Amino acid sequence: MTSARHADLLFDNGPIFAADGTAVPRNEPVAVADGRVIAVGPAARELAGPRTEHVDLAGRLLIPGFQDSHIHAIFGGLELGRCELSALGTARQYLDAVADYASAHPEQEWITGGGWSLEAFPNGLPTAAALDGVVADRPVFLPNRDHHGAWVNSRALELAGITRHTPDPADGRIERDEHGDPTGMLQEGAIGLVEVLLPPTTAEEADAAFDRAQALLHSLGITAWQDALVGSGLGQPDNFEVYVRAASSGRLTARVRGALWWVRDRGDEQIAAFIERRRTGRAEGDGRFDPGSVKIMQDGIIENGTAALTSPYATPCGCNSGHSGQSAKAHSGLSFIDPELLRGHVTRLDQAGFQVHFHALGDRAVREALDAVEAARKTNGPSPHRHHLAHLQVVHPEDIRRFAALDAVANIQPLWACHEPQMDELAIPVLGPERADWQYPFKALLTSGATLAAGSDWPVTSPDPIQGMHVAVNRVTPGGDGAPLTPDQRLSLAEALTAYTAGTAYVTHLDQTGRIAPGLLADLAVLDRDPFDGPTEAIHETRVDATYVGGRLVYGR
Repeated sequence: MTSARHADLLFDNGPIFAADGTAVPRNEPVAVADGRVIAVGPAARELAGPRTEHVDLAGRLLIPGFQDSHIHAIFGGLELGRCELSALGTARQYLDAVADYASAHPEQEWITGGGWSLEAFPNGLPTAAALDGVVADRPVFLPNRDHHGAWVNSRALELAGITRHTPDPADGRIERDEHGDPTGMLQEGAIGLVEVLLPPTTAEEADAAFDRAQALLHSLGITAWQDALVGSGLGQPDNFEVYVRAASSGRLTARVRGALWWVRDRGDEQIAAFIERRRTGRAEGDGRFDPGSVKIMQDGIIENGTAALTSPYATPCGCNSGHSGQSAKAHSGLSFIDPELLRGHVTRLDQAGFQVHFHALGDRAVREALDAVEAARKTNGPSPHRHHLAHLQVVHPEDIRRFAALDAVANIQPLWACHEPQMDELAIPVLGPERADWQYPFKALLTSGATLAAGSDWPVTSPDPIQGMHVAVNRVTPGGDGAPLTPDQRLSLAEALTAYTAGTAYVTHLDQTGRIAPGLLADLAVLDRDPFDGPTEAIHETRVDATYVGGRLVYGR
């Protein structure tokens, strides 16, 4: 170290939350040198020298930097630069915004962007006819907020050749009217019928999107994340080289774990390419980009009937499936990969040194993913690969204890675990009361011994960890005062904060981060208050004042 005697930074006069198992913050100074914490406690003050920068916490809380366990950072950055709809909430607002954007960008061949919410439309189904009323001369392609569906206009349907005679893809659905004609809403794999026609994203656009996203995430106290789709999928361009360029140029100031996208209509032949991408990604920069995970999307979402459930949906989904050609099994949702094949894929990925990041939202998908992890463990024995299941909206009670038994991490998105229109109008009615009570069982998973890691799935929802923690603790929307969703599944603030720090550091293999302790990297965030010292109902009011990565200030206000 440059000096065991002199610190570069000294944080003092405030509480710290070390994410080391303690339930409440403690008042201790923290000294940093050469990018690492070198002392915690009274001895830290003795390391101050003439060049030490003193950071007066003045009662504010110092925490390990937030880490996001499941995010789509570059795609979020792209949406921020296009027809971005996530700040709006009604059909009329969406249509007005699309019209304004199209008018302001006459040079664009396609109108793209997205971020609209399902609950703004009857049964979550907007129409091409509505879009035609504001943009008829150019194709429009707008994924919804969760990116499991896309709203298109008639021109886009025409260019893609989608008619009443077009069959549904095996992993998706074209929504149709009573005559079988496409209505303008494409679900899951059907998105690709139009997506392949989109103009390619230029390197300049993608790099700008990365810079935009990283700046936003640092402003929220985020120092590391796992990108849950590195590759080309869900209507998005391949972002692998964007990360490689950012790492090699030094523009990547965060630490990123990449989850390489498993193309679900292909098989094990993909693994060789994954191994090469892992080698290339790790060779660039200073190790801040590590594409050592593989993302397998096993099912869809509740609201459009594509989440895989162990028993049929309680009532039909809002989709009109009369002309879809789907089998009766579709009423229990879709398993995008045959469960037997999934077990083999995961076993071979584990053998190749990858950890698997599952999208598993319905209880059947959760069970199929756990079965695949179990198969890998039985065949390969214990491994250091930290397989994890993301979303976990519905978990069958019989599967709760399997997480700890299989060393499978529960990768949670807490902001979703509350009553809001999409939950109340589109999810709970098709789940029924019993399964509605199985939603987002954070406390049950933690109590059973599972490790929790937390993230946002941005741009599906806000990337702000503080808003997610608020819901994890209160089970109501930030600032809301309604009835909590399954209140017995609430976490304590310490448990939620640990999931967003040490828990995600475990998933991302960033074992030198996620806690505040001597010898660990100084990836830190300063909050504008101590949220432990106030009512839980006010957690969402907390803001980030400063963010440090390796002792370097990357955001301050």
